[in-house]
Amino acid sequence: MENCLFCKIIKHEIPAEIIFENEKVLAFKDITPQAPVHILVIPKEHISSPEEISEANSAIAGEVIAAAAAIAKQQNLEGYRLVFNCNEIAGQTVFHLHCHLLGGRKMNWPPG
Repeated sequence: MENCLFCKIIKHEIPAEIIFENEKVLAFKDITPQAPVHILVIPKEHISSPEEISEANSAIAGEVIAAAAAIAKQQNLEGYRLVFNCNEIAGQTVFHLHCHLLGGRKMNWPPG
């Protein structure tokens, strides 16, 4: 997508503190962290939101989750939370599929 912030990060047109990258996934530190560890894990393929995941592109969701798990292990997280927001009403502000990897502190439920 031409104006997608995350697509620009993938192309290295916008700086980000990259934690992990392979041919399908990129992960970087969130600029407004909500936990001591707050990393965004995104597919390099542009998918606007979780509701756009289909049979044809569903493997990328697994790639994102697998990368998040590997990053959590690398970060020595005892436990962590993975969050996907779907649409503005749920808190999605960048319309490129992404997973928030949150950790480094006890997580409460409901979130807060």
